[in-house]
Amino acid sequence: MAFNHLTPMLEVDNMDETIRFYEINLDFQCLDRVKNEWAVIQKDDVVIMFSNRTDKETSPETKLTGSLFIQSDDVDVLWQILKDKVDICNPIESLDHGMREFTIYDCNGYKLQFGQELDTN
Repeated sequence: MAFNHLTPMLEVDNMDETIRFYEINLDFQCLDRVKNEWAVIQKDDVVIMFSNRTDKETSPETKLTGSLFIQSDDVDVLWQILKDKVDICNPIESLDHGMREFTIYDCNGYKLQFGQELDTN
């Protein structure tokens, strides 16, 4: 038995705003949508699904304790494109574990972390 891929499913309050954020800022494309209940977006090999939040009484805010990590082939160019357009969580930096990374917040407060392996040669 093999696992083929992982596609995160994130709950959102406003499907239109969420899809627009990813399309405008990150060049994703909405592949499919069912009203305000569900949507799937994609850019290159990265796929994310969204669902409408159904349990707002016991969970009043959207939350994810971690981040979505997206590898890029040119994180510095991506940083230049995004740094003045979105809310920054962590600015771009080269880290000891061999990655160059930065983290932003999407329109729901989810953390999107972008990274590229450093050339250690």
